[in-house]
Amino acid sequence: MKNNGMTFQDRLARAAEAKQKALENLRAKPPVDPAVLAERQALHLKREAALAEKRAAREAARIEAKEAELAKQAAVVAAPTEAELKAARDARYAARKKRK
Repeated sequence: MKNNGMTFQDRLARAAEAKQKALENLRAKPPVDPAVLAERQALHLKREAALAEKRAAREAARIEAKEAELAKQAAVVAAPTEAELKAARDARYAARKKRK
């Protein structure tokens, strides 16, 4: 990296000057009016509340849709009858016996 003839001490001095200038600019800034600050905070809180309400409504709708989908699936899938359970059990037994 080229340093254009600057020494380390020169770069340190320039960095210190830049920091001092930034600090002076910050100090020169006029203070914020408390009324304006309170208004901004109130607006921020109002926005946060609206977003939280929107998120909660979206989450409730998502949960409701998921529950409806699960109920729909449960209604479609009928419980196996005794005969079907017995047939499945017999098939497992036969497969086990065949392996031996």
